[in-house]
Amino acid sequence: MLELFDSIKPDIDSNCSICLDTLFDPVSLTCGHIFCYICACSSASMTIIDGLKAANPKERCLLCRQAGVYEGAVHLDELVTLLRRSYHGYWDHGVYEQRLETERLERIRQAKGHWESQCRAFLGV
Repeated sequence: MLELFDSIKPDIDSNCSICLDTLFDPVSLTCGHIFCYICACSSASMTIIDGLKAANPKERCLLCRQAGVYEGAVHLDELVTLLRRSYHGYWDHGVYEQRLETERLERIRQAKGHWESQCRAFLGV
């Protein structure tokens, strides 16, 4: 449970249901379920390069099984602010930097694979 002030307690689970870690770069699907961006891309069978907007409309949310929920996904920048205020240990003790580096390396890996496949297709290999 996240806390902005002592009197305000939004009912949002701060963990991603896919990776089970604290939400990182969170997105909300149109069904209302929230996941890490990279986890949502993976569950929609999309690369980070293609993004959620390119997801097949038949892909379903892993939690509620509703179809067509990825295309209208929204980044939750305000939730990042709440997470930073609520989980100081996660953000202050190097865990955030490690997660950021892991995400960066995954984006580079996927971008490299994307461009290699584009070059092979262009060259007819």
